[in-house]
Amino acid sequence: MDLNLTGKRALVTGASSGIGYEVARILAREGVALAVAATNEGRLAPLVNAIVAEGFPAPAICTANLTDPDGPDSVAEQALAALGEVDILINNAGGSRPMQGVTPEEAERVWEESMTLNFTSCRKLTQAILPGMRERGWGRVVNISGALVYWNVNAATPAKAALTSWSKGLAAEVAKDGVTVNCVAPGRIKTRQIMQKLHPTEESRDAFIDSMIPIGRFGEPEEIASVIVFLASPIAGYVTGVTVPVDGGMHRYAF
Repeated sequence: MDLNLTGKRALVTGASSGIGYEVARILAREGVALAVAATNEGRLAPLVNAIVAEGFPAPAICTANLTDPDGPDSVAEQALAALGEVDILINNAGGSRPMQGVTPEEAERVWEESMTLNFTSCRKLTQAILPGMRERGWGRVVNISGALVYWNVNAATPAKAALTSWSKGLAAEVAKDGVTVNCVAPGRIKTRQIMQKLHPTEESRDAFIDSMIPIGRFGEPEEIASVIVFLASPIAGYVTGVTVPVDGGMHRYAF
């Protein structure tokens, strides 16, 4: 299917691995001019090399720590300088922050860092990019959210809830300007974070799949990336203000 993306310009954060990496590759194949963001240039080298090896233009590289106060504005400035304008923003940077084992002395720092990474940085980056989209009468913002209820305390969960709530309100506000805002909620995807941190053993993976995932497996990064790219395309122009779970039917509520 032709997604009608040729000539569009996109910024993808958290693009060095996993879901963001696959989103960038698919967008490149669809003829999109890219800017990709991570904390340092070295982390993005494999992605750049993979895109060039497939015969597509090298993406522009944006480097900053999005948890720094000026990080989101820095990424926006770098992307706009490289691309001229940004039509598509994929807010993929984020991460789980389990609180088990976190000491009381560390807890406040973890909560603050998680809210900044998983919500505040997305909001600030979107606000930096959004005026151009609204002025041109076309834009796509796709935010990677997640479970809103978890089985134990995780500092990322309230931050993702905030992201989801804010996204729905923003979608209603900018729809008249031709801009859509949607969330995609991954289930258990085969990323480094999931496979090495959350489920580091085969036993823990099998147990979670047996009890929680009806489809019977973890997802591949490209499976969720394909949904993200669809929402970023012109043919998804009547979809806004929604959260799409891509999770194999995963049971998401705490027991």
